[in-house]
Amino acid sequence: MKAAVITFPGSNCDRDLADAFAKAGAEVVRVWHKDTEIPAGTDVIGVPGGFSFGDYLRCGAIASRSPIGQAVVDFAGRGGHVIGICNGFQVLTEMGLLPGALMRNAGLKFRCRAQRLRVATTDSPFTRGYAAGAEVTYPIAHHDGNYVLDAEGLARLEGEDRVAFRYIDNPNGSTADIAGVLSENRRVLGLMPHPERVVEEAQGGTDGAALFRALAGMLAAV
Repeated sequence: MKAAVITFPGSNCDRDLADAFAKAGAEVVRVWHKDTEIPAGTDVIGVPGGFSFGDYLRCGAIASRSPIGQAVVDFAGRGGHVIGICNGFQVLTEMGLLPGALMRNAGLKFRCRAQRLRVATTDSPFTRGYAAGAEVTYPIAHHDGNYVLDAEGLARLEGEDRVAFRYIDNPNGSTADIAGVLSENRRVLGLMPHPERVVEEAQGGTDGAALFRALAGMLAAV
């Protein structure tokens, strides 16, 4: 598996994401936001957390229009795999690769804690390494993680089994406790919690490792 991790001004989880991919056996390449092409042979793009461009305008809005943005959209359009975590999830919604929007947390407070989640579907390259309904714990650290979607969009997501993770004890007011969603082809995942921060015991847990191992194993078999 070859993973390309994008860095924007203000990204602060790009190294964590690169390390998580590497621990799963991936060859990792780093991509700067002013690049215009995804490296040849890339299997998956990682859009990391942080505060791209200082969260000015709207979280993820400026990053989505960086020079590399169109290359990410084109890669996904060709069936490539993409994962956006925290700010990366915000970027993917701004690119139109995932439905909904991420708004200010209910209560208008920054939430930073270990967060319990339920694996809502195992029918994706990212979640296939978990048992259906499994409970996992990933860290969260966000101020704009309140996932908002209208009733029609929610019905479509749930009808197509595209909710990847749900919060247990919703920390931010997200619609239907949604913590992560999948694209129509199930190859793009956006989630607010940070699986890359729990891939080894030194980080206090390994619940995120199964996500990266499952993706690496599937791509290696293709």
